[in-house]
Amino acid sequence: MSGKRVKLALSGLVALFGINVLAAQFEPTWESLAEAPVPEWWDQGKFGIFIHWGPYSVAGYKDGHRGYAEAITADMYKRPERYTDFMIEKFGATMPEFGYKDMVPMFTAKNWDPVAWAKLFKDAGATYVIPTGEHHDGFVLWDSELTPWTATKKGPKRDLIGDLGKAVRAEGMKYGISYHRERHPDRFTRETGLIDEEIKRMPEAASLYGPFEYDDAFIADYVARWKEAETKYQPDFLWIDDVPFLREDGPQVAKFETAFKEMIADYLNTAQKWGKQVYFNNKGKTINWPKGVGCVEADNLQLDAIGPRWQNPATLGTSYAYMENEEINELYKTPAELIHLLCDVVSKNGNLLLNIGPKADGTIPEGMQTRLLAMGEWLKVNGEAIYGSKPWKTYGEWSGELIEDEAGVVHTSHSMYIHEKEFRFTAKEDVIFIIAFQPLEQDVVLVSFKGFDQDIKSISLLGSDITVEWDMTSAGLKLSANDAPFRLAAVYKLEL
Repeated sequence: MSGKRVKLALSGLVALFGINVLAAQFEPTWESLAEAPVPEWWDQGKFGIFIHWGPYSVAGYKDGHRGYAEAITADMYKRPERYTDFMIEKFGATMPEFGYKDMVPMFTAKNWDPVAWAKLFKDAGATYVIPTGEHHDGFVLWDSELTPWTATKKGPKRDLIGDLGKAVRAEGMKYGISYHRERHPDRFTRETGLIDEEIKRMPEAASLYGPFEYDDAFIADYVARWKEAETKYQPDFLWIDDVPFLREDGPQVAKFETAFKEMIADYLNTAQKWGKQVYFNNKGKTINWPKGVGCVEADNLQLDAIGPRWQNPATLGTSYAYMENEEINELYKTPAELIHLLCDVVSKNGNLLLNIGPKADGTIPEGMQTRLLAMGEWLKVNGEAIYGSKPWKTYGEWSGELIEDEAGVVHTSHSMYIHEKEFRFTAKEDVIFIIAFQPLEQDVVLVSFKGFDQDIKSISLLGSDITVEWDMTSAGLKLSANDAPFRLAAVYKLEL
C-alpha cells in the first residue's frame, strides 16, 4: 500500500494523515478514546513477551555497557569519541566510514526460526507477544512499500513481523506491534557532521537517518506506516513509545496530537470490522495521553499500590536490545526475581510485558531462554493464581514468623530484617491466592487477614498434596507449612 493509495482512499484531515474516522464509533477525542474497553484476552492474560530486535542488535553495545543498547543509534553520533575504539575493534572502521547504515546488511537473521521463538514464548507461559515493528532508528521490520529501509529489502530479506505473527498466532497467542517512529526526527543528530557526511557518501541513507523535522510530511508518513502495518497484520495491540515532545508547545505538537487521536480511533474502529478486541498503551514518565486513555506504562514500571489497569514493559537485564556484555556475564534477573516481579505486578492490577533482546542472527541467548522456561514451569503449576486473577483488597505484605524467644514466649516478629517473609495476594471468585516469596520455615501470621470474617473452606498448596494447617487468630491468619516444597515462590490457595 503506497502513501498515494492511502491518501486516495481517505478524505478531509484524512487526506493529510491517511485515516478515516468519519461515522466511527470511537471519535478522535481523548474523551471518546477513554471509553475503549479493556480486551478480555489482555485483562485475563497477564503475561506478554516484548521484543527489541533490529540493526542495533548487530552492535550489542552502548558506551560503558550501560543503559539501552538500542540507544546506540543516537549516542554513537552525539558522542562519537566514546565509540571510536569499539567501532574499530568490532567493525574495523568508525563513522563516517562505517556508520549505522552499514550495520543493516549485518542484521541477517540467518539463524532465525519464528516457529521456535513462538514455541519458546508459549512454553514460557506468555499469552501475547509484541515485537518492535520500527524503532527510533527508522528501519522497518515488516514488508513495507513506504521505505527502502525494510527487512524485506535489506538485511534479512524476510518479513520479520509477518512471519513471527503467523507463528505466534498458530500457538494461540495474541500478537501486537510496537511502533517507535514518533521520536525518529530527534534520533540521528547532525551536530557532529557525521550524518551529513554519511549521506553524502551514500545518498540513499538520507531516508534512513532522516527526516529531521516534525513537519506535515513526517506526520503523514508516520501515520501511513502504522496504517500499512495495521492493514497487513491486524495487530491485537498498538504499542507507542514515550513522546516527550507532546509536553512542549507549538503548531506541530498540536498537529501530531491530532494525528495520534485519529490514528488510535481508526485502529479501534477498524478492529471492530475485523471482529477483534484490541488495545493500546499510554506510556511515559509523564504519560502521553490523558489519564484513563489506554493502559499506563513506563520503562520497568513498578507501583506501590493497586492501580488502574497498567503494564510493566520490563527488561531481563538493563537493556531492551541485545547487550553482549549482559549475555557474557549473565547479568539477567534470576528466575526467582522474574516470578516475584510477575506476581508483584499482577497483585497490583498490572500485566508484565517482559522484554527479550535477540542477537542479530535471530538466536535468543541461552540465559534468556532458560529464564523464560523456568517461568513457564512455575506457571504450569501456579498459573491459576496469575491468569484470570484480580487484585485482592491489598496487594501484599511482609509478615513475621512465630518465634519462641529465650523466655519461651511465642510472638510475631515484625522486623524487616529478622525472620520476615514477603507475600503477594491475588483473587478469583471464592478464592484468595497467597503467594509466598520465601519458604515458610516456621509458622507465620498474615496480618492482612486481621478481622477477616468470611468462612474459610480450606487452604492448600498448589502443586503439592501436603496438609496446610491454619488458624484464624486475633492477629491474622496463621499458616503452618514448615515442610512445604518450594521453588521460586509458593502459592497457597485459600477457598471460601
